[in-house]
Amino acid sequence: MESTVYFATARAIRWDYQYSQVAGLERILEKLDLGGRIEKDEYVAIKTHFGSRGAHRIVRPIFLRKVADAVKAAGGKPFVCDTVRINGWEYLEVANQNGINPLSVGCPVLLADGLFGCDSVEVKSGPVLGSVQVASAIHDAPAMVVVSHCKGHIGAGYGGAIKNLAMGGVAGRHRSGDWRRARGHLHAASGESSLVRDPERCTLCLQCLHVCPTEAISQEGGGLVVEDERCWRCGRCERVCPEGAIRLQKRGEDEFQAALAEAAQAVLSTFEPGRVVYLNFALEVQPECDCMPMADTPLVQDQGIFGGDDVVAVEQATLDRINGAVPLPDSAATDRGVRHGQRILPETLGVDGQPHVDAAAALGLGSQRYRLVEV
Repeated sequence: MESTVYFATARAIRWDYQYSQVAGLERILEKLDLGGRIEKDEYVAIKTHFGSRGAHRIVRPIFLRKVADAVKAAGGKPFVCDTVRINGWEYLEVANQNGINPLSVGCPVLLADGLFGCDSVEVKSGPVLGSVQVASAIHDAPAMVVVSHCKGHIGAGYGGAIKNLAMGGVAGRHRSGDWRRARGHLHAASGESSLVRDPERCTLCLQCLHVCPTEAISQEGGGLVVEDERCWRCGRCERVCPEGAIRLQKRGEDEFQAALAEAAQAVLSTFEPGRVVYLNFALEVQPECDCMPMADTPLVQDQGIFGGDDVVAVEQATLDRINGAVPLPDSAATDRGVRHGQRILPETLGVDGQPHVDAAAALGLGSQRYRLVEV
């Protein structure tokens, strides 16, 4: 069955507010009929990504404010949230530095898994994961608007709504301190998973030390030491090492893509049908995740905003649009010789994000057939 996906283009061809991207978002929100999805005085999660120190290409506060205003107009009580990526206090400060705070977005801003990243509820998942720890504020919220900045990702190949739910809807830590029972479970292949370091290849450039979100890597005695218990298995150290001296024993690519779909399904299973809508922002489509401590130039020109209540259809429409766009000069895409007509994200990153969208469709989360309606 074909699902409707609403689209507001990034092009503004007249000097008129109605042609602005902000007005386009307002029209999408009207089409999504939040009033028919939210009961009066219900708490409504607005799930987004707060960014990182040095990573500023997130969904801008003005857009989050418009979403919060629409939830209020529908009778709900919105809160903007993410889950712990670095220590909680520091992460809220990152959000504030990136312009996300109660004054800018017009509602509370909080960590859905608590200040220490371990407030969660275990929810059954599929055969790859078994179960996941869904952040408690998301688990308990009766409705949700998933607001995703669409870009590349080091493991998933594409970071949109599914990745936002799968990794961002799951707690950063487990109260026991066991990474295998929190977000690291998505990355790591088994209980034996660990970081493997080759000292002979290491040049002590310290990029891995600086990129580690949990400070699990330290310099001691002329070498590097990895504190295994503090490691979240995010794989950032492996991503930045220029010598291949450090690597994570992790899931194979196909298994990881399936795990993303399973985790997203687990998060969505805590909501009644029709109570979650999705807004994908294909703006400033950089090659890296917003959790990295930098932001590269966009791969393609701003495309626009996609919205709907079918996560698979919204994701497929977004991916099709990004992958069919023209690569921008002086970007990672042109560095790798990607040309118009080639699929931008997989050709640039070497990882294809399409399999986790396919897996989500196979799990019954939505339809890959869509009708794009420009508003």
